[in-house]
Amino acid sequence: MSLKKLLWASLFSTSLLSGCGGGASPSDILSVTNDGTSQINLETMQQTIEEMPYEELSTEEVNSLIFTREEEKLAYDVYVTLDGYDYVTVQNFINIADAEQTHTDSVKILLDKYELNDPVAEPQTVGEFENQDLQQLYDDLVVQGSDLISALQVGCLIEELDIRDIAADLTNNVDNEDIAYVYESLLKGSRNHLRAFYSTLQQNGGEYTPQYITQEEFDVIVNSDMER
Repeated sequence: MSLKKLLWASLFSTSLLSGCGGGASPSDILSVTNDGTSQINLETMQQTIEEMPYEELSTEEVNSLIFTREEEKLAYDVYVTLDGYDYVTVQNFINIADAEQTHTDSVKILLDKYELNDPVAEPQTVGEFENQDLQQLYDDLVVQGSDLISALQVGCLIEELDIRDIAADLTNNVDNEDIAYVYESLLKGSRNHLRAFYSTLQQNGGEYTPQYITQEEFDVIVNSDMER
C-alpha cells in the first residue's frame, strides 16, 4: 500500500473507530501545537480504550505491542539526550520529547489492559532497552547527533522509522480495534513530528534523505499540513 493510500486509510479508519463504543474523536485524543508537537491526551485515551472490547491477542499483536512500547521510548530517550547538548538550540527536541512520552505511555495502556509484561522497567531509565536492536540504535543515534544539523536529521530518521514499523503492523499484524486506534494516533503524531523536524532542518540549512520509507512517501508527508 502506498503511503498516500495509507494516509487516507488512516483518517478513514480513525474516524470509524471514534464512532464505535462511545470513543473519543481524534481531536480529543491528539493535541497538536502550531510547530507540530503532538501530545496524546492519556486520560482520554485510557477512557476510550477501556470502552473498547477486550479481544483475544494474536502472537503478532503481543510482539508488536512490546516492541512498539520500546520503540516509542527510543524516540523520547534520544530526544531528551540530544536536548541536553549545548548545540541543540531549537525547541523541537524538548517539546517533541514530552510528546513522545505520551506516545509510549499510550502503548502502556494497552499492555496493562491485556496484562502483558512491560519491557520498560520502572522507574524508567533513559538509554536502557530490553530489545538489543533498539539499544544499539539508541547508542548509535546519540553519537550520530553530534551537531545541530545531525541531531535534526536523527529526529527525521526516528520518525520515519516509527511510521514504517507502525504502518507495517497495521497492515499485517493488527486486527484488534483498540490497538489499531492507538496505532493510528501514533502514526498521526509521527507524521507531524517528521514534518516539524524536517521544517526546522531546512530552516537551518540542512537536508535529509529518507532511509526507511520511499522518497515519494516522505514527500507526501512533509509537503502536507499538520494533522489535527
